[in-house]
This record gives sequence, C-alpha cells and structure tokens, in this order.
Amino acid sequence: MNGIIVVDKKKGNTSFDEIREIRKKYNIKKVGHIGTLDPMATGVLPILIGEATKLSDYLMEHDKEYVTTLKLGQKMNTGDSEGNIILEKPIPILSEEKIREVLSSFLGKSNQIPPMYSAIKVNGKKLYELAREGKEIERKAREIEIYGIELIKIKEDNIVKEIEFKVNCSKGTYIRVLCEDIAECLGTCGYMSELRRTRVGNFTLKDINKLLTIEEVMKDKDAYLLKEYELKKLLNGVKIQTVLKDGLVRIYNNDVFVGIGEVNNNILKR
Repeated sequence: MNGIIVVDKKKGNTSFDEIREIRKKYNIKKVGHIGTLDPMATGVLPILIGEATKLSDYLMEHDKEYVTTLKLGQKMNTGDSEGNIILEKPIPILSEEKIREVLSSFLGKSNQIPPMYSAIKVNGKKLYELAREGKEIERKAREIEIYGIELIKIKEDNIVKEIEFKVNCSKGTYIRVLCEDIAECLGTCGYMSELRRTRVGNFTLKDINKLLTIEEVMKDKDAYLLKEYELKKLLNGVKIQTVLKDGLVRIYNNDVFVGIGEVNNNILKR
C-alpha cells in the first residue's frame, strides 16, 4: 500500500499516536508524517505510507495555514495553554482597527527565535527536554515568512480577552511565538490557547480520510516516459542520462505510472 492519508489529528494525541493508529488499521510498518503537531493542536496531518515516505523531505518544504486563538493578559512558560503562568499584564483598550493593524504588521519576512518548548535538537537533545529540566539556552533566530494573516473573531467583555485569527506561513514558523509577539505589540502579553492546522501545502481539511496516490500528490511535476530497457536499468540502480531540469519527476512506462525519480545535473535516479 502506497500513498498519503490526511488525518484530522485529535486533540491530546501526539503525531506519533496518529501514525500508530494508521499502522494498526492498515497493518503496514513503513509509515511517516509531514509536520509534527503538538498534542494540544488539531487538524491536517498528512500520513505517508509505503513508497510515499520517500517524499518526506520534499513535502516538508510546503507552507502551512493555521487558525489560532491568542489569549491576552497572561504569559505561559510553554507559550500555550499547557504551561504555567509566568507573567500577567493588564490588557489595554483595543479597537478592532488597532488589532488588524498589528496583525498586518507581521506580514512578510522576519526573524523568529524558536521557543524552548520545541523539538529542535541541540547537541543531540531536544529543546523541550532541556526546558523541562529548567534550562534555557541561546537559540539562533530563523527567517520565516507570513504570507497572509486575517482576523476572524474578537472575544471581549469590556476589554478584548481573546483574538482568533488565520495565518498562512512558511515552514518553520512557530505560531505560539507569533502569538506572544502579537500580544507584545498590543501592549500586553499572551499565549496560544487553541491551534488548528487547516492546510499543509495542497493538503486541506477537504482531504481528511482520503487515500491520495503518489501520482495525484505529484501531479504538478514533469512526467518522463521511460522505455522498457531504461526502466529496467533504473530499477536496478543504474542512473539514466536526461535533459530534464533538476528536481522530482513522475516516471511512466507505457502510460503506466511507475513512481517518482529525481533529476540532478542531467542524471535521473530513483
């Protein structure tokens, strides 16, 4: 069995919990996923099955879309609702216009410092493991890009308490850090109280529970028709000379999809 199944990750489950369920359901061992979601988050989690696991690095590069809720007035050590309060600040009077203005100011490229509560490894140890030991180390800022950001809803009771918004962003963007930065620009502090991923690349909520073939997922890539003898060579590990541009290609033989190949310096390999 080969392909991609998009699951709607359940709140409380780890991404690996979802992989475990797919392995058990389909009785298959070769399973991976694209883009880890924290246990508190829900939404689009593409699960790669069989030969599709080879596409992991390529698919990881895609942009993502989230709907998140920013709770104002408190800051958590984890940056989300699962942490402990480390700071409280009064919330100023905020107009919808001001909120939209601040959200828009985050559009474009910027540098973001990854949070301590993240899976980034430093000297072989994940940052969140160090954080749980009460340690904090210096992290290098990474360039991210916000392609779109849109206010959805404001929850208020005399003062604004929560802001729900949608964000379309590049790989490597930490929404919890974005929430904290937005809260700071609004003159207070805050944390990410809800997170739902609505898209990873071309995978959306509409694809939930569908088994997508590798051919479908890679339909935007060039197609390359191999003759029988060329296909045999390729399957035996022999590289094929080609004039195709560098990158991934769909390989066909007699109009039948065979798989994905990679071209590098006019050489095709599988």
